[in-house]
Amino acid sequence: MTEPAYVSATRTAYDTVAESYAEMLKDALRDSTWDRAILGAFAELTGDGPVGDLGCGPGRLTGYVASLGLDVFGVDLSPAMIEVARRTHPGLRFDVGTLAALDLADGSLAGALAWYSLIHTPPEQLPVLVKELARVLRPGGRLLTAFQVGNERKHIEHAYGHDVSADAYRLDPDFVAGLLADAGFVVEARMVREGQPPLESTPQAYVMARKED
Repeated sequence: MTEPAYVSATRTAYDTVAESYAEMLKDALRDSTWDRAILGAFAELTGDGPVGDLGCGPGRLTGYVASLGLDVFGVDLSPAMIEVARRTHPGLRFDVGTLAALDLADGSLAGALAWYSLIHTPPEQLPVLVKELARVLRPGGRLLTAFQVGNERKHIEHAYGHDVSADAYRLDPDFVAGLLADAGFVVEARMVREGQPPLESTPQAYVMARKED
């Protein structure tokens, strides 16, 4: 099966920026009270069992939620990101993979993070990813996703000190909540906060949902 062009472009972009991305964002959680708060709520609400950081990048969230007591592993499209993650967090598991076809058994996860990992998929293709997230979560399992707020596509030509070519989509929280509901999730919480310059220029959103029992 031929890989969609946007998937190839996204992988190439993140392979290109992996090292500088990890360096520039290494302290981002320390500087974001809101991110730590919602991740803390996710950790408290998620039961015992494996948790997937799906679209983990260099593993900065994987390492953080592991420190909160979760049995977490990371998956990312970019081999270069996975290489950085394994080097930075040698005690955790990281695998190359795609959110559209996760190498995970049905109902195998207690929780899943999709932290800015839905944003490079065209909105009309997102139901495929959301259904895959629902497939791998057990009944009662929790999903936390974060994304930039909006209704437009942004073409990225320069990021983290490198020339790249990839698209990112800003999303309406109501749209995301509707996708989750259609896939069998109960949306438990949603929040929009202001962006935090210099890394964020737009409002950011979190949506937390529970797979129906």
